[in-house]
Amino acid sequence: MIRKPGIFLLVIAIAAGSSSLLAQGLNSGLRGATPLNEEGPAAPMTPMRNTSEKETRNYPEQPPVIPHSVEGYQIDMDGNKCLSCHARARTGESQAPMVSITHFMDRDGQFLASVSPRRFFCNSCHVPQNVVKAPITNDFVDVDTMISRATPGGRR
Repeated sequence: MIRKPGIFLLVIAIAAGSSSLLAQGLNSGLRGATPLNEEGPAAPMTPMRNTSEKETRNYPEQPPVIPHSVEGYQIDMDGNKCLSCHARARTGESQAPMVSITHFMDRDGQFLASVSPRRFFCNSCHVPQNVVKAPITNDFVDVDTMISRATPGGRR
């Protein structure tokens, strides 16, 4: 095996530099002044967003987010609290959006009379939102904006 002394020296230099960063503590927007080799204090709990407004989706097929608190909701093999408002039979009185038709299909694309077992656990894809300020700057641009920027004259 041929050894390259340049690479070995580079690895030693990086290791020495990283240990000094650990000792000094690297200040980042997410960790604050806590050194990398220590665990910082837990972030404070933030309030849940609770509104009837629908969030804009950022990409095709993005699952909608949950605009209300789901604390204490039972979602397990024995029951699903979400369906008490979002089931087809309950949307008239609850005024909640109905579960998507895609949730009634089995893995072979056949429609079922009730929600598919593989789509029964809502919080696997849908998540509630908290009222928080972004911890770092974000310049995210959704797909529609990207398409309009790339197409001469705007949207197609």
